[in-house]
Parts: sequence; structure tokens; C-alpha cells
Amino acid sequence: MSCRKCLFLALMLQASLTGCATMSSVPAGGQVFVRGQNDEMVWEKTVDVVHDYFYIERENHFDNVIETQYKVGAGLLEPWQHDSVGFENRLESTLQSIRRKAFVHVTPTGDGYLISVQVYREREDVASQSQMSPGGATFRQYIPLQRELEIDSTDIARGRWIPLGRDPELEQEMLESLQVRLSR
Repeated sequence: MSCRKCLFLALMLQASLTGCATMSSVPAGGQVFVRGQNDEMVWEKTVDVVHDYFYIERENHFDNVIETQYKVGAGLLEPWQHDSVGFENRLESTLQSIRRKAFVHVTPTGDGYLISVQVYREREDVASQSQMSPGGATFRQYIPLQRELEIDSTDIARGRWIPLGRDPELEQEMLESLQVRLSR
């Protein structure tokens, strides 16, 4: 294949991966203002949008807080999952265990609601050897078998997740979905 064909294919691949990049209509900062007077409708549509991305762990309408369960990030082979936004995030979730958790606050104001979305990312730390390593299943033939029925699971119980901060791409996508859903 000639150099021109390789260059052309590389440019076409880059153009297809980037798509149409446009500025978001949602302001940066993880919050959006929506007009509305029906408290229940705004709350239910917000819960509906959050449920498109996460399973809800705690929903408190009196405190105006929605907290989600941790969700492992979707990889490249899971296009039906919406929690990994963009090629870079999907590639990272494919190669490394990433989990996300969201907090949504719906604050009533004078003539509408201020909805803020905060999504936090964490990466799994797999530095130590697993309890189920193949070397642990080998037996020495010169020592009689001694069975220990108690498993030391102190290392397993501790979750080793490294905080990576917030996920602004997912926050923006959730806020855009909220704006679209609440404008109907």
C-alpha cells in the first residue's frame, strides 16, 4: 500500500472517530437551570434520566438528592451502556477497571430548579497478587496435606480504588439529557 493511501486511511479514521464536534448548549460547571413549576414532574424526569445511566441507590425527595450505586465503566464492546462517554473513556474502561458514582441535587429556586450532577470516577488498584492465583493450587508431595478451612479475607474485604476525580464528559451528557427531557 502506498504512503498516500495510508495517510488517506489514517485521516478518514480520525475523522470518523471525532465526528461532528460542536459546543455544548449546557454551561460548564455540572449544573443547569430548568424552568418548571411542577415539582413532581421535574423530580420524576430527573430520576428517569439518572436511571438511564446508573442504578439508583438512594433517592430522597425531601433532601433533593439522588445517589447512585457504583457502576463499572462500559468498554468498547458495550455500546448499549451510556456511562462511558467518548472513545478515550471507553478504551480506558476496556483496559482498566473504572467505576463511577453519581450524585444529583435538585434545588428549587424562584421560577425553576437548579439541577447539579456530580460524577466521580475511581480506578481499581490491582497491585497485589490475587487470592485465586494458580500458584496457590499446587501441592508439595513431601508434606502431608494440611487443610485450613478459615480463609484470611482481610485483603479481599478492603476495596482498593484510586479516586480519579470528576467525570465532566458524563456530567455534561447527563445535563444535556435532562434539558432535552424537561423541555418536552
